[in-house]
Amino acid sequence: MTQPSDKALVPFVSVDNMMRLVHHIGVERMITQIAAQIESDFKRWESFDKTPRIPAHSPHGVIELMPTSDGEAYGFKYVNGHPKNTSEGLQTVTAFGLLADVYTGYPTLLTEMTMLTALRTAATSALVGSYLAPKSSRVMAMIGNGAQSEFQCLAFKAMCGIDTVRLYDTDHAATEKCASNLKNSGLTVVLCKTPEDAIEGAQIITTCTADKKYATILTDNMVGPGVHINAIGGDCPGKTELHRDILLRSEIFVEYPEQTRIEGEIQALAEDHPVTELWQVMTGQAKGRRDDRQITLFDSVGFAIEDFSALCYVQSAIKGTDFFEPLDMLADPDDPRDLYGMLMRAS
Repeated sequence: MTQPSDKALVPFVSVDNMMRLVHHIGVERMITQIAAQIESDFKRWESFDKTPRIPAHSPHGVIELMPTSDGEAYGFKYVNGHPKNTSEGLQTVTAFGLLADVYTGYPTLLTEMTMLTALRTAATSALVGSYLAPKSSRVMAMIGNGAQSEFQCLAFKAMCGIDTVRLYDTDHAATEKCASNLKNSGLTVVLCKTPEDAIEGAQIITTCTADKKYATILTDNMVGPGVHINAIGGDCPGKTELHRDILLRSEIFVEYPEQTRIEGEIQALAEDHPVTELWQVMTGQAKGRRDDRQITLFDSVGFAIEDFSALCYVQSAIKGTDFFEPLDMLADPDDPRDLYGMLMRAS
C-alpha cells in the first residue's frame, strides 16, 4: 500500500506526549512561557479576528468552538463543560485544538487541549495577576479545588510570588487531593473549612467552581479593600460565582467584552457597565491597579486568542523533539484533481 507523503502528515500531540512535554519543560516554566506568548499576542490584539465562542447548550452541559486567526495562522479549540461528569467518573472539561496555515488551509498541528487548557488558563490568570494584583501579594485563597486548582496555585507562585495558598471546596476530598498534589511544590498549603476562613489574610482570591448555575461563592461582606479577585468559574450564560454587589465595588477587567457580557460575572450588570479590556492594559492604553485599596476583578471566561497562543507555543516547543506523532490526516493524490483515482489505487 502506498505510504502517505509528507504533505498528508500532521503533527499530533496526544495526552501522553503532552504530559511528556510538560515534564520535559517543567510545569511552572511552561506556564510562564505560555503566559509570555499570550501577552505577546494580546499586545497585537487588533491583528486577530475576534468572535464570541460558538456554544451548543443542553441540559447536560455545553459544547463550544473557539476560533480565531491572525491572518497567517488559523486556530480553533473544541471544548465542553459538563459539571455532572465528575459524579460519573469523567472530566468536567475536555478539549482538543488545531492550527492551520491560512495560505493553503492545510492543518499544521492537532493536539489534545484538556491538559493544555488547564495550563493556558493558569497562565492567563497569573499573567493578569501580574498586572492587577497587589505587588506585595503572598497569600492566595483557592476556592474550588477541582482539576484547575493546582495549576492556578503554581502559576501564581511562579509569576506573582505567592508563597501560601488557602484551600476550600464544598467537597473536602477535593481539598485534600489538591493539598496532597501541592505538598512538594514549595507552597505553604492551608486546608480551610469555610470560604470565609480561606480568604483570611489573602491578597488574591481565586474562585473556580463548576456548577452550571447562578451561585454566590463570595458575598459582598467577604471582600475587603485592596484584593484582586480572579474569577474563573463563571463562563457561560446562567453561571456565576460572585454577589452582584462585589462587581459594583470593583474595577472589572475582561478579555473580550462581547463574550464576557454573555458568559461572565458581568452578565448580572447592565450592558453598558464600564469594563476595561486587558489588551489595553498590556499595551499601556489603560490603567491596571491604581492604588492599594482598589478591588480589581478579572472576570475570566477564556478567549480564543489565549488558545491560539497556547497552540502556537506547543507547535514551536515540539520542533526537533519526539513529543508528537505524524498523523495521516490529509488526502494527497499525485494529481490534486484525481481524488477518486487515489481511492481506487488503494484497493
